[in-house]
Amino acid sequence: MRLGVLDELRREGKIRSIGLDTITAEQLERALSVTGIASVQNRFHLLDRASAAVLKLCERHGLAFLPWFPLANGALTGAAASALDSVAGRHGATRGQIALAWLLHRSPVLCPTPGTGSPAHLDENLGAAGIRLSAEDMRGLDALGSGGHLGQEHGDVLGGPPDPLLQGERFGEP
Repeated sequence: MRLGVLDELRREGKIRSIGLDTITAEQLERALSVTGIASVQNRFHLLDRASAAVLKLCERHGLAFLPWFPLANGALTGAAASALDSVAGRHGATRGQIALAWLLHRSPVLCPTPGTGSPAHLDENLGAAGIRLSAEDMRGLDALGSGGHLGQEHGDVLGGPPDPLLQGERFGEP
């Protein structure tokens, strides 16, 4: 299905909003030239900031950005653990809560949706919203990240094949 078809369905009232998943900043700019976009879902977390350019575009256009793997899919260990434990200790929080709090402090358009398996885990995740990270906390946590990909075991999802939604005559391509 092409993006133009989704736009037609939206105009006909058959769908309310269009969200995109695993796209580049260039693809988002092209999509916005075709239709309104409500949200983007890309991998983004404390240790993987490869989608920072997409996040900036979402901020500029007021689009929700839903980071997947917001808790780094279990990668909050090793060198990151020490820094996280230090910040978590000051706030009486867990590593996961600090990782979520960092996302919430990072941008007003970030809407983390961490998975949860129990009411207790849900309560823990919700507790991140009450954590107020200091500028010092943010600097320390910001230093953990990179523009690269962490967790390559999940595949090169951000640099994969061209998105078929963004191809076709609606973009002036043959």
